[in-house]
Amino acid sequence: MNKKRSQENQDRQARLAAIQAQQRAGERKRNALIFGGIGAVILAIIIAVTLVIVNQVQDNRERDALASQPIEGVQEYPDVTFDHVDGPVEYEQSPPVGGDHNPVWTNCGVYTEPLPNENTVHSMEHGAVWIAYNPDIGQAEIDKLTELVGSRSYVLLSPYPGLESPVAASAWGLQLTADSADDPRLVTFLTKYIQGEQTREPGAACSGGLTPPGLAS
Repeated sequence: MNKKRSQENQDRQARLAAIQAQQRAGERKRNALIFGGIGAVILAIIIAVTLVIVNQVQDNRERDALASQPIEGVQEYPDVTFDHVDGPVEYEQSPPVGGDHNPVWTNCGVYTEPLPNENTVHSMEHGAVWIAYNPDIGQAEIDKLTELVGSRSYVLLSPYPGLESPVAASAWGLQLTADSADDPRLVTFLTKYIQGEQTREPGAACSGGLTPPGLAS
């Protein structure tokens, strides 16, 4: 009788051990699947991020390469004056690309109302690029220009009633006109001339000055 019970105990223990071994094998398989899936997701994320970074680096290199070359259509005005004056100023170019200007600059940003020439010329003296557009170009084009400016600093975007071309990009002593917001030269102009070599006062601020009405939030 004791031998029979002992054998039954041994059999139960053997069955229990087999069940436990099977459970451990199942857990190992599930863990392998889980961690393998997590690893695959992480690898996919790493690859995706790497591709984005590589593409961004490539885009930046291409933009810098284009900016290192002369931009077709840019007009140069090397002899503009630069005195600080009070009151209105008559400029030879429209929009102006330099000249005598107000002692207070316009703060950089995206505006929905026209900007004062005299203050905005001062901003360009600090290295800002001013993108002006004819208000009649339509909201879709204005949205594209706003997206083009993005989070760039030292850029002003504003309507300019009476502008002969749809878009004009100006830096100190320089101007490029364009028929569309899609003109790729606008990106190159920004890359080349935001605080570029033409800047008369490198390091000067484009904030802390005048904020005219119409600054977009």
